[in-house]
Order: sequence, then C-alpha cells, then structure tokens
Amino acid sequence: MEKVTIFTRGISRGNPGPAAIGVLFVDSKGKVLGKVSESIGNSTNEYAEFFAVVRGMHAVVEFLGDKTKEMEFELKLSNEVLKKQLNAEHQIKDVGLIGSFIEVYNVRVESLPNLVPVYIEPEQNIEAEKLAIKALDA
Repeated sequence: MEKVTIFTRGISRGNPGPAAIGVLFVDSKGKVLGKVSESIGNSTNEYAEFFAVVRGMHAVVEFLGDKTKEMEFELKLSNEVLKKQLNAEHQIKDVGLIGSFIEVYNVRVESLPNLVPVYIEPEQNIEAEKLAIKALDA
C-alpha cells in the first residue's frame, strides 16, 4: 500500500494573535508532493494547529483524489496534546475546537481511513514550521 507522510504546524504570535499554518506532504521516498503556507488571521496556537491538520488533510485529498482511500497516511504533529485529541486519548476542553475535530473526523472517514496521527519532536518538524513562519512574515 502506498504511503504518504503529512507534516503540519500551526503557529500564533501573541496567542491569540496573528497566526499561520504550514503543511508539507511527501511520498515514501521523501519526494515532496505538496506544500501549504497560509496566514489564517488571528487565532490561538491550539486553533492554528488544528487548522493546519484540517487544511493539510484537504490538500492531500485534493492532490490525490479518490485513491486516498486505498493509501496509508502518517500525520506527523509536533503537538502531543493535539495528537492525543485526534486519537480520542485526550479531551478537547475548548468548545471552539470541536467543529475542527468533527471536520477532521469526517475527512478521515470519507477520504483518509488509513490515517495515523503520530507525535514527533519539534526538531523533526522544521519544514512545516518554516512554511508557517514564511506565511506569518509575509
């Protein structure tokens, strides 16, 4: 089964403050398939992280189409709480994030059934972080 790795990062200056996201997805050989670098207005770090996941999942589905249902995906996050929330191991306390959680759930069910969220150290998520900073500084 073909495998794609999705790296996501959301950042906010001020928390809440100006925020941006960075997403990078690569194939099993490390070839970059797509990138997202977007400013998302003002938000908290937590919302920006969730939004990066949502946007990254949609970008992968847009790029790969229906074949995503037959592929494996590793969603690499440098936010351990978010990883636990996505795996239903940690409660979402901010009710403003529940809509994003539902959207992630729906995209997983409809298009990315073989998606596994994985926590990685921030040093392993540098490229997604750079994309987020680039959008924030633009």
